[in-house]
Amino acid sequence: MNLITKILGIKYPIVQAPMSWLTDARFVAAVSNAGGMGVIGPNPDLAKVGMNPTEAAQHMDSVIKKVKKLTNKPFGINLVLSGKDDLENPFLTSLIKVAFENKVKYFFLVDGLNKKVFDLIKKHNGIVIYRPLTPSIELAKKAQTAGVDILVATGFDEGGDLPNDYWGTFTVVPAIVDAVDIPVLAAGGIVDKRGVRAAMELGAEGVYMGTRFLVTQESPMAETIKQAIVEATHDDLVVLSATRRSLKTPFALKLAQKYQKDKNTKEINNEIKKNGGLRPGMLEGNLEKGVVSINSGIDGIIDIPSVGELITSLIS
Repeated sequence: MNLITKILGIKYPIVQAPMSWLTDARFVAAVSNAGGMGVIGPNPDLAKVGMNPTEAAQHMDSVIKKVKKLTNKPFGINLVLSGKDDLENPFLTSLIKVAFENKVKYFFLVDGLNKKVFDLIKKHNGIVIYRPLTPSIELAKKAQTAGVDILVATGFDEGGDLPNDYWGTFTVVPAIVDAVDIPVLAAGGIVDKRGVRAAMELGAEGVYMGTRFLVTQESPMAETIKQAIVEATHDDLVVLSATRRSLKTPFALKLAQKYQKDKNTKEINNEIKKNGGLRPGMLEGNLEKGVVSINSGIDGIIDIPSVGELITSLIS
């Protein structure tokens, strides 16, 4: 039996990445109902900007309950860690509390490695799926020791926050697989069944996909952006900073020109965050104020299927 399907209780080893602003209950439930693992990302279901910890927790509670009404299949929740004082962060602790109250079992943790958070989740019979933003063999081994159940190996081909090095997906996956004894999900640039097969041949037990799931009928991403991605090629991508790429939107081109001049990744990323992150471009379709952050496998995205049709094509 495939270890990912066994641990997550799903039919196929296909996980939908939890993208900020770009998940809602309908989308997450559609992935789970189709046999994959849907995951609620940060700022889900048209969340408002600037919520306090109480509001954020109440909103997440409502989203989780909506997902449960739409599916009886397993789904997960995403938490972003710092690796330091996470359990003193009122936003994080309030979300964890809501997840426990709703008996959410699958926790997709990103960035910081924090054993205290892992132990808390496991104390409540949860499963820890961990994705370091910048993977390394050393970090993978530390994650296994800390009790992680599933590890995500992300290559520079991905569409979100890019790793701080240029380790490609099909280089990082076998290296991480060989370094640990826990199952590994491959992430970055995978958009079709050829990518899924290649990832499995390299030792991954499943795939963790973001960009391709966004270009589906149930995805809350702006319809104009879905069509723009279908019509685009790799030549339509531009590097904005050391950790961000985008379609060549007017705003992205301004940032790219600025980055080429001073190579200040922190300044560029702060400007994107100050402007609303992925919300203006990808959720609202405002290309004058937004970026469209996607993976490098864009040439393989040629249609807008339903989530079910996509998953069927991936495992065929």
